[in-house]
Amino acid sequence: MSTTPHRHPVLIIGGGTAGITVAARLRRKGVRGIAILEPSDTHWYQPLWTLVGGGRATAELTRRPERSVIPPGVEWIRDAATAVDPDAETVTTASGAELRYEHLVLAPGLQLDWSAVPGLAESVGRDGVSSNYSPEYAPKTWEFIRNLTSGTAVFTHPAGPIKCGGAPQKIAYLAADHWRREGTLKDIRVVLALAEPAIFKVETYARELEKVAARYGIEVRLQSELLSVDPERRELTLADRAAGDTERISYDFLHATPPQSAPDWLKTSPLADPASPYGYVEADAHTLVHPRYPNVYALGDVANLPTSKTGAAVRKQAPVVVENLIAGMAGRSGTGRYDGYTSCPLVTARDKMLLAEFDYDLALAPSFPVINLKKERRDMWYLKRYGLPALYWHGMLKGRA
Repeated sequence: MSTTPHRHPVLIIGGGTAGITVAARLRRKGVRGIAILEPSDTHWYQPLWTLVGGGRATAELTRRPERSVIPPGVEWIRDAATAVDPDAETVTTASGAELRYEHLVLAPGLQLDWSAVPGLAESVGRDGVSSNYSPEYAPKTWEFIRNLTSGTAVFTHPAGPIKCGGAPQKIAYLAADHWRREGTLKDIRVVLALAEPAIFKVETYARELEKVAARYGIEVRLQSELLSVDPERRELTLADRAAGDTERISYDFLHATPPQSAPDWLKTSPLADPASPYGYVEADAHTLVHPRYPNVYALGDVANLPTSKTGAAVRKQAPVVVENLIAGMAGRSGTGRYDGYTSCPLVTARDKMLLAEFDYDLALAPSFPVINLKKERRDMWYLKRYGLPALYWHGMLKGRA
């Protein structure tokens, strides 16, 4: 086993939204000795995958070379983490290297557990089964949607915390809007199966989404979860958790959102939150500091925080991590605090969006208080399609927003 001879002042695991944003902000504060551990050579802007699946954007618009987003002065270690020992302050990588750190930022994202649903891994990407949760399959979603003229379309949302919790229903609305415009919606049964007890956890937005679903004639199944997929028969099994029974449905199109969890190497580490059955990392809800390891910080999808896992949440979390990390480097307690802000841009049609913004208390937290954001708006769709990607590439990843 090779060993890095020095300790990294700041080691960031993950070169996605959270990792790059934190690194860029640290560099703007003059912090040196930052290293990012990231195996992929491609950086994805994942929020647009919904529009890729809905035929409103191309997959190519969502990708950039990873090298192009690494902030100047930051070392990129192109390798993958396989273990972490917070007592020894080391991270082991897939190549066998052992990296030592003084301060550790955990931002590796989460993993998609395709195999957790029998038959899903074998069927996704073919024969009418797709998922916008992968850039490989999002274009397939649009292919299947535009080719469907009759039959049954099912959209599912699994139990447990997932990234972009509104995405499973956004694609249902985009698909239904397409079929309505094509004149085929009347011939398509649309089923939306959500594992949650409500269509959305904030009542103000839930009321609007119920109207959207009713407009398209969508059958909304609450507390319902995808149990299995039989690709040979083109049948799926839904579990109704409220009634305690199951139902088999023949499908012509299935958009499945896979169950999600923390990376396996983190689930078994001392950093995992014992309260999380999915292995997400323990962190103080406000400071984002690990309660047992004060030189470890967590943000983004991997953190076990009582809020939705979105890029908008990362935008508010990153400054808190940076402020508290810099204080920790100076031997002080940081004053940065995160209030749980998150945002879910809920696309409800090919040209409309409902911008849901709220905090830990589920209180509305609008970015544009002078605009009525409690309803679908066309201008918010333009924000989703053009404004937010620009903010991401030129603001967040540069440490400016």
